[in-house]
Amino acid sequence: MQGNGRVVEVYRTKFGRAVLSKAEDYLPSMPENSVDLVVTSPPFALLRQKAYGNLDQADYVDWLVSFGPLVRRVLKDSGSWVLDLGGAYQRGVPCRSLYNYRVLLRLCDEHGFYLAEEFFWHNPAKLPSPIEWVNKRKIRAKDSVNTIWWLAKSENPKANVSNVLAPYSARMKQLMKDPEAFYRPKDRPSGHDISAKFGKDNGGAIPSNLLQYPNTESNSVHIRLCKAHDVEPHPARFPRSLPEFFIKFLTDSGDTVMDIFAGSNTTGEAAELLGRSWIALECNVEYIIGSAFRFMAEWPDDEVADFVRKARDVPAEPLRVRSLQRSLF
Repeated sequence: MQGNGRVVEVYRTKFGRAVLSKAEDYLPSMPENSVDLVVTSPPFALLRQKAYGNLDQADYVDWLVSFGPLVRRVLKDSGSWVLDLGGAYQRGVPCRSLYNYRVLLRLCDEHGFYLAEEFFWHNPAKLPSPIEWVNKRKIRAKDSVNTIWWLAKSENPKANVSNVLAPYSARMKQLMKDPEAFYRPKDRPSGHDISAKFGKDNGGAIPSNLLQYPNTESNSVHIRLCKAHDVEPHPARFPRSLPEFFIKFLTDSGDTVMDIFAGSNTTGEAAELLGRSWIALECNVEYIIGSAFRFMAEWPDDEVADFVRKARDVPAEPLRVRSLQRSLF
């Protein structure tokens, strides 16, 4: 069952709400300058048709770029749009598609977005693909990196890298204890003097723009409850660590986060745990129902079954979904 022009708020949590709607139907009704961050992973421009819907590469660019004005209108001037796009090949030849770069250029050139920074998500658990060029002919390496465009409405979006510091390595911890034993200052080609900086503990290392998160969800509460209650799980889920990184990096507690292609609502789960308000838009009611399972780890099976029944009837009023999960903030 799809949204088909309807806008129905299916459920609410402490911080968020999940809406059965296509993004193009819902975004025009929202107040301007009301969202701090949009984090989303739309259906990719893949050559093989997927159950959740995806267009051919030529049409895909036009379709995705059409959301530019809608997203820009609802973003605050300090807001950001984080867009996760998987790579693809051209049909029938071992040459890469440029669709994700065309999306980037058109969103910036035609709709006034700024590229704050490009990120790359490496999924070390990804299976070798594409099969034809990697597994059969063995003429290409496996594709395990997605491009992530951090787009901003202004040249100076809200951001604080101190919120996403990475743990120090064991060697770095040793160096900070006794800098002189590990490092001798010397002139660098850049002219930078870094001799006085190694001994200071800043709480962690500044992360790079290469994010490595395995996508290995197989026994989560979401998957378990989908199987138990005959609900179709979304087939393309990204790990919670991915939206969690950008929510910490680009928002503050109480800010509003939105996912316009929510799927299983990983973004909403991360926002809930971090104390951010969130809005999830999804046009497939089965995916909306499955997304609620992320907040039902402690629910009795009979209450979960009752929720599924009411949600499939598309409720006139949003269902309440309480969660006892420990927050991350």
